[in-house]
Amino acid sequence: MRGARWLVDSLRAKQEVDKSLGQHYLISDELISRAVELAEVNSEDHVLEIGPGPGVLTEVLLDTGCKLTAIEIDEGAVEHLSGIFAAEIKSGQLNLISGDALISAWPKDLSKVVANIPYQISSPLIELLTRNLRNPHTEEISDVVVLVQEEFAERLVMEYESDVGSLGMTALLDWNSEIKDKVAPHHFSPNPKVHSRYIHMTPQKEEFPCDKRLVRLLIHAGFAERRKKLRSTLKRVPKRLNRLPEWHAVRWKAAYSAFIEDERMDARPEEFEFDDWLELASDFASFGEEE
Repeated sequence: MRGARWLVDSLRAKQEVDKSLGQHYLISDELISRAVELAEVNSEDHVLEIGPGPGVLTEVLLDTGCKLTAIEIDEGAVEHLSGIFAAEIKSGQLNLISGDALISAWPKDLSKVVANIPYQISSPLIELLTRNLRNPHTEEISDVVVLVQEEFAERLVMEYESDVGSLGMTALLDWNSEIKDKVAPHHFSPNPKVHSRYIHMTPQKEEFPCDKRLVRLLIHAGFAERRKKLRSTLKRVPKRLNRLPEWHAVRWKAAYSAFIEDERMDARPEEFEFDDWLELASDFASFGEEE
């Protein structure tokens, strides 16, 4: 094992850090191994790593014997990785893809995702992971372990009352998310200005009483103007409503009218618990059918 510091120094000697890509490389071997431990990666897994950079996590993942697909957007880093892990690429253990992980095709047989991702792709990555999870043509990903900005991690798991929002509420429909180890700025090269946290996500197995897509629409509509009461925010027909089978503007308006005097409509979105959104969605679904 070459170790994190050697790999980072090797890449940084070849090229400058690209701030536009959010490049902050983890240099603590202990914390890098922690991600692999949290995901319980083994030789039977097919793991996706997003943004391998210098290959610090790549090296530890490959050491487990797993099959690894790594997607890297930085061409200089791809060249670096191609040299460092030439043997693993030749053997087929490592599939190194040059491209943007948010638009590149992912293998359909992934079992886990483990990555130290650029902060700016955190939200779109969660959306992409969720779409992948719902895709009937892909294997179910059992574990996701990613290192993200601490503030994002707290909003995802709704750690504090002020963190309650559409991100955490909608994530609960598909994922069980836990906030894990804190990583201080000095564990990176170069140092970011904020702390980071590992999050561990596993698929939500609970059966819900209504279509999750309707719940998601209600949550997004409610939090669109979080200072306003639901009576105001839910009056407007959601833009993507017609993507939901059997739903259209007429039905939404009928359902809304049926509950306009309901005391729940006096609440602001952050006052709703997750179960309250499920109950409201179920009630909406039971009304508004065209006669």
